[in-house]
Amino acid sequence: MSDAPTTTTDDVLEGVDLSGRTALVTGATTGIGKETARALAAAGASVVVTARSDDKGEAAVLELAAAVPDADLSYEVLELASLDSVRAMADRFATAHDRLDLLVANAGIMAVPFGHTDDGFELHLGTNHLGHFVLVGRLLPLLVQSAPARIVLLSSGGHAASDIRWDDPNFERTAYTKMEAYGQSKTANVLHAVELERRYGALGVHAYAVHPGMVSTDLGRHFTREDYEELKERAKAAPSGGLPPRVGVDVGAATSVWAAVATELDERGGTYLADCALAEARPYAVDPEAARRLWVLSEELVGESFPEPTAT
Repeated sequence: MSDAPTTTTDDVLEGVDLSGRTALVTGATTGIGKETARALAAAGASVVVTARSDDKGEAAVLELAAAVPDADLSYEVLELASLDSVRAMADRFATAHDRLDLLVANAGIMAVPFGHTDDGFELHLGTNHLGHFVLVGRLLPLLVQSAPARIVLLSSGGHAASDIRWDDPNFERTAYTKMEAYGQSKTANVLHAVELERRYGALGVHAYAVHPGMVSTDLGRHFTREDYEELKERAKAAPSGGLPPRVGVDVGAATSVWAAVATELDERGGTYLADCALAEARPYAVDPEAARRLWVLSEELVGESFPEPTAT
């Protein structure tokens, strides 16, 4: 087991000026998302955070403004488990803003009991991938218009728990397990970055998938003792030989911020990152053909197409 990483968001952003840039960070009322928003705002970006309610959004903006007094901060209500909410929020954002330089798809759920989104998708897949798939898809024109721009998708080392379940992504015919469901959604995040890069990299919009590490947040609030034991057993069987050490949100969010701003990543779009460095995902999570296949499957599931841009 390796030593805990120590690079923080402030370390990454030292000397970086994001004045004039607009950033959208989903799920930024707590944890890594909130720290990502704070760090980007402290570097001068105009930051829009998303929250699941007005109360949470207002509270997050007040707390962020207290941490970064001169920041340009606002919020949008977004429920990723409802495509109606996703579409409405994306349309509001595109109408209200003339640019989007950084989109950090941070919001997510982990190890929740079996359930469905408003549109009938398994909760992890629907929330962690399909909701963001539609949000990103609808905001791509604004990102292209603002290029160079970046999309950062929060994945996890937990993607090792499952490939895409191509024949039964919503666990309609097979037994549900929390870690496989979470793992599938996190694999989807990596594949989404791969295909976004293939489609939009040449237009100056680069995408990255990020593993934040084991971070002390409320993401694991649904974990039971049995879930944690299963996680430890899976980790023992992995090449790392065990769970990584826990880190604080300032370290956990550092790779998201690095993915958003690091100039050394300009030519490395579509990659999987961890500990502020290039990292190795499972082969199935970075397979270009699987990435194309997932895009098509996602379009079929959400009933909306995002055509490949035509060469100019």
